[in-house]
Amino acid sequence: MDKRVASSIARAWIVAAVTIAVMLIGVYLSLTSGMFDISVLDVFRTLFNPGQVHEHDMVVFRFRLPRIVLAVLVGAALGIAGVVIQGVTRNGLADPGILGINAGAGMSVVLFMLLVQGSIKLTGWAGVMLRPMFGLIGGLLATILIYLFARERGKLDPQRLILVGIAIASGFGSITLYLSLKMNPNDFEMATVWLAGSIYSANWKFVVAMLPWLIMIPPILWLKARSLDVLQLGEEMAGGVGVATEREKKILLACTIGLVSASVAVSGSVGFVGLIAPHMARRLVGHSHRYILPISGLIGAAMVVLADYIGKTIFAPAELAVGVVISIIGVPYFVYLLLRAKR
Repeated sequence: MDKRVASSIARAWIVAAVTIAVMLIGVYLSLTSGMFDISVLDVFRTLFNPGQVHEHDMVVFRFRLPRIVLAVLVGAALGIAGVVIQGVTRNGLADPGILGINAGAGMSVVLFMLLVQGSIKLTGWAGVMLRPMFGLIGGLLATILIYLFARERGKLDPQRLILVGIAIASGFGSITLYLSLKMNPNDFEMATVWLAGSIYSANWKFVVAMLPWLIMIPPILWLKARSLDVLQLGEEMAGGVGVATEREKKILLACTIGLVSASVAVSGSVGFVGLIAPHMARRLVGHSHRYILPISGLIGAAMVVLADYIGKTIFAPAELAVGVVISIIGVPYFVYLLLRAKR
């Protein structure tokens, strides 16, 4: 094995180990801290020998553990989706939220909540499993609009992509607001909290709704890592080495929409994870998407777990949505990237 390849693999494993350690710290804090503190020993007793203390069982299995697992899944999905979006567009400022994919998926889910609220309980299995499918429709619609308006001479123009994405996100955001105003007060409050990017109502049904997307899509994207690497050379050169660029981009974007839509369906619009995590991964492990994809997923998972812990403790007993916490970090980082891009 080439020394540089061996060095890259070793570096990726070290970064992965450190990121997992950081995430586990967040998991530890989230499991043991809150309105009802539990010691580490009691947590382990509850996990491996449930049924001893009813209060511990309820706090760990009903409230904290599904919330942590959902945070990991959502963060990983958004981190991976951000890598693909930036790779396909060759634009380091691209992000599912900035491009309007989050907004499109969110609009569809709010429409679903409005139309079926009276006939299908959103906490039931039917409602939970249907929400990602509605989100997928909205994400596809947003992507189609991006393709229509950001293409120039048959090719996607990275310079126009951000402006088009912001416009599409604003349009879908307006539609979402209009739909939410049609809801009754209780549903409107639920929709507003959800749209801010919150996982406070997480349960095992939401986790099950997310799992199929995380099981199926990331392996496909990892197998397409070479295509992402080649796309960075430009469409003409990528085509010259035998890559069917348009077909590959459609597959990659379809997978991305699936991940984003499933995330939005269970957690609302958690922005900036797909922007920050890929940049951090690229700095840590280089430019090979074979390493960037898993590392960005781990960084995204750690970000959401830690942000959720901060959101539920900093203003306790009130809670700050995880999307708001990440946005507080993400907006300055986005401005920094914009300024750096001008140099």
